[in-house]
Amino acid sequence: MPYCPASAGALVTETVTSDRTADVIVVGAGPAGATTAYHLARSGLDVLLLEKTAFPREKVCGDGLTPRATKQLIAMGIDVSEEAGWLRNKGLRIIGGGQRLQLDWPELASYPDYGLVRKRDDFDEQLARQAEKAGARLHERCNVGEPVLDSAGRITGVHAKLGEEKTPVTFHAPVVVAADGNSTRLSLKMGLHRREDRPMGVAVRTYFNSPRHDDDYLESWLELWDRRGAQDRLLPGYGWVFGMGDGTSNIGLGVLNTSDSFKELDWREILKAWCASMPAEWGFTPENMTGPIRGAALPMAFNRQPHYTRGLLLVGDAGGLVNPFNGEGIAYAMESGVIAAETIVQAQGRATPAQRELALRRYPKILKETYGGYYTLGRAFVKLIGNPKVMKVATERGLSHPVLMRFALKMLANLTEPTGGDAMDRIINGLSKVAPRA
Repeated sequence: MPYCPASAGALVTETVTSDRTADVIVVGAGPAGATTAYHLARSGLDVLLLEKTAFPREKVCGDGLTPRATKQLIAMGIDVSEEAGWLRNKGLRIIGGGQRLQLDWPELASYPDYGLVRKRDDFDEQLARQAEKAGARLHERCNVGEPVLDSAGRITGVHAKLGEEKTPVTFHAPVVVAADGNSTRLSLKMGLHRREDRPMGVAVRTYFNSPRHDDDYLESWLELWDRRGAQDRLLPGYGWVFGMGDGTSNIGLGVLNTSDSFKELDWREILKAWCASMPAEWGFTPENMTGPIRGAALPMAFNRQPHYTRGLLLVGDAGGLVNPFNGEGIAYAMESGVIAAETIVQAQGRATPAQRELALRRYPKILKETYGGYYTLGRAFVKLIGNPKVMKVATERGLSHPVLMRFALKMLANLTEPTGGDAMDRIINGLSKVAPRA
C-alpha cells in the first residue's frame, strides 16, 4: 500500500486517509514514547502517538526521579517547580547494616543537583500533553495489535482498535517506534523476543497516608528481611520509601531474578510484612493504605534486541533499557527516546531508501556505545547482589565509608561528567569504556 506523508500534501488512496498517515508512528505514550514524539515533532516531522488507554492512567513505579530524568524533563520544557506540583529531593538516604547514610546528589555540570517525585498517572500525561503541544497527534484508547508489513517484511504501519467502540483502523508510516513497555506486543509480532540471559526485576508498591510524605530525600533500604517465620530471612532485593509531598508515601520493593527465591515467594505478602515492621508513627498500616499493592516487571540491560529491525525502533522498557544497578527506567526511557528521534530525523534527511536505512541501523550502535559497557558492569553487579549474604557484607562494610558510598552513588545512579570530571568520574567512565558492550 503506498505511503503518503500527511505533511507532503500529496493525493492519497481511498483506503489511506491523511489523518491515518504520518512520517513516524510511536506506539505507547509513556515516558519513552512521549519523549520520542516530542522531539520528532519539534524537528518538524508529522508524528502519530498511539496510547492504548486514556489519561490519567496508573502505572506501577517508585515515582522517584534522579537528576538524569530531571534533565530530560527540563529539555522538554516541563515546568518542574514546586508550584507546578513537583516535590524536589536532594539525594539518597541509604539504610542497612545497622547504619544510615545520607548522600546528596553530586554537583555536576551535566546534570541538575536535584531529583523529583511525582505520581505516574499525572507524570505520563504531562509528557504526552507536551508532545501534543509540540505537534504530535495523540490518539488515546488506541489499542495497537498487528504490524502492517510490506512484501519484504518491513513494517509500514499498524492495525489498531480505536475508541470505546474499538473501531478497526490502520495507520501508515515508513518508520514505527515501539514504546509499548515490557510486554511490547509490537516487538513480539516482529519476532523480537526477550533474552533469557539478561536480568529481570520485579517492583511491587503501594501508597500510605503518612507523616513522612514531605521527605526531601529518596530512601533506600538495602536489607530486606522476611520476619514472618521462626527464623528471620534475608531476601535478595531492596526497599524504598519515597515521600510524595501530597500526604502520602510510596512504599515498595525491588527484587531481582538472579536470586534462588525469586519465583517461590509472594512479594506482595513480603511487602506487607516489611511495612508492618516499620515504626508505628510512620503509618504504614493497612488502615492508612490508599490503594492496592501492584507489581510490574523491570526489563534490564538490553534484554530485547536488536533495537532496530525492518523499520521498527525499540525505546524504553520495550528494549529492556532499565538500569540494572538501581532499577531506574524513566531516565533511560526518555534518553532512548531522544536518541531514537535524532536518528529518525537524520534518516528522513537522506535522499534514498538505502541511505535512510543505513542511518536507522545506526540506532542500536549508538545505544551500545552509550550504555553497553555500563550495563555489562550492571549485569555483573546484579549477579553478586542476588546472593543476600554478599549484599549483607557489602552493606555492613560499605556504609561505614562515606567516600566509598559517594562513589557507589555515582556508579549506581550513572551520574558522572561525560568528559573530565573528578577522579571518581574518570574511574567509572573508564570502567564503562573497557567493559564489553552489552
